[in-house]
Amino acid sequence: MPQDPHRSATVGAGWDALARREWRQASDRFSTAVDREATGEALEGLSWAAWWLDDVEACIHARERAYRVYRETGEDRAAARMALWLADDHADLRGEPAVAQGWFGRAARLVADLDPCPEQGWLAVFAAHHALEDGDIEVALRRAEEAADVGRWHAQVDLEMFAVATQGVAQLRSGQVEAGLHRLSEASTAALAGEYENLAPAAWSCCLLLDACEDRREYDRGAQWCAQVAAFSERTNARFLRGVCSAHHGAILTWRGRLDDAERVLLAAVEAISEQRPTWRPEALVRLGELRRLQGREDAAVTLFEAATSHPLALRGLAAISLDRQDPADARDLLRRMLRRLPDEHAARRADALELLVRAELELGDHGTADRHAQELRRIAAQVDSAPLHAAAAVAAGRVARGRGAPGEACDRFEDAIDLLLRSRAPLEVAAVRVELAETLSALHRHDAAVREARAALAGLGDARPAERTRAQAVLSGHGGDRPGAHPLTARQLEVLGLIAEGLTDQEVAERLVLSEHTVHRHVANIYTRLGCSTRAAAVARATRLGAL
Repeated sequence: MPQDPHRSATVGAGWDALARREWRQASDRFSTAVDREATGEALEGLSWAAWWLDDVEACIHARERAYRVYRETGEDRAAARMALWLADDHADLRGEPAVAQGWFGRAARLVADLDPCPEQGWLAVFAAHHALEDGDIEVALRRAEEAADVGRWHAQVDLEMFAVATQGVAQLRSGQVEAGLHRLSEASTAALAGEYENLAPAAWSCCLLLDACEDRREYDRGAQWCAQVAAFSERTNARFLRGVCSAHHGAILTWRGRLDDAERVLLAAVEAISEQRPTWRPEALVRLGELRRLQGREDAAVTLFEAATSHPLALRGLAAISLDRQDPADARDLLRRMLRRLPDEHAARRADALELLVRAELELGDHGTADRHAQELRRIAAQVDSAPLHAAAAVAAGRVARGRGAPGEACDRFEDAIDLLLRSRAPLEVAAVRVELAETLSALHRHDAAVREARAALAGLGDARPAERTRAQAVLSGHGGDRPGAHPLTARQLEVLGLIAEGLTDQEVAERLVLSEHTVHRHVANIYTRLGCSTRAAAVARATRLGAL
């Protein structure tokens, strides 16, 4: 913050109010000072009060005026500072990268000939974030280290620690997981301890850490930090921080199966993130959408995902719904689009797409592509080294094994995943994998074990994940041996399987029923899943024993 020895008492009172986190009082003090004399310092303070009050237009307007005053008075360093924050506002709050680039350019030119100053460090750390967006990890690490050195030299903890947090993100992207999480934790500790002079980068550092925890499914670590950040946001009256951090907290509660608590937290998060910060709202919308999907409220989930399609998780959510609706082709298209958005260094986020893409490709009959995606998922799990990602890789491997006719191997992988997820306190995920295991055990005619897993799955699912509940109930409907009259097939699936039993190919079935061949492929894949089989002959034999044919 500027330190003008000639500041008026009213301006000084404004800065004191900002330090006490009394945003409205600060705004009143600075507004009074500006009405008397529109100094650069008064306008700069007014811009920060507006920033914390979520009045983005007033913030930008005050900063533009402060920039002009500083330029007129020859205060190039202060003008550069305003240019930097204006660049960040246009990029982060308005989603206008072209305008932001112009302001960054002005800031760079203004500080180029100055003696070493903190503004040069801020320029470097923002450049590091731009490099991260472009996928240039080497440049990001170099600029972040440069910024941290400047902050340390000038004793500006907020600059130094935000640069350290940025280094942490870059290290995570480069595969240095523990080192990256260590730096993010250090920066967040400094923020929560009140060491940052400017609260904005303190909030950003915490958000970067929580995002990294969720991204890598480090839910235990994330839960610990959520409690700390929530208390900090209350102490500092940071409304936007309550929204963004609550979005991550809601995702963690969802993972732990506490859906009622997650709903309360996520609804509050959506409300807390002002519509004046449109680039941030998707963080809460996609997580509320995922909760709605798990609750079986698909239409509400679709609405939320479609309102946040700029976020990669929105595409994943829509793809999951397509799979639940037995449309793997649409799911595959959405997931491929998601992967195109994510370069290789976004390894953990790519895993979100890959685990569903394995399922979609298998349902479409492309076992080779499914296996390649499963292998990439396994490499990501080894790199990130978190139990939930190892579990996701095990599930994918199990599905591929079942698809190639190795149900015994599939059972082993599903059991491995369940063990990992039990340690990760993820009851809904455990239940979903139990459904996979129950179906596979049924295919091996291990009926008692299949029933046991299906019942455990239903108990774990409760009212959530209706698609998995239906599959578990289908396993139970045929328990106790191949009991005639008990089968899990729909009328259309029986019609398709009956024609297959007559010896018709998928193309001939499609012509007979006036369907697309793709639709028939989908029905066949679902028949295999419901009957716990992996071949046409086995499906016909099983359906015959059940009295379905």
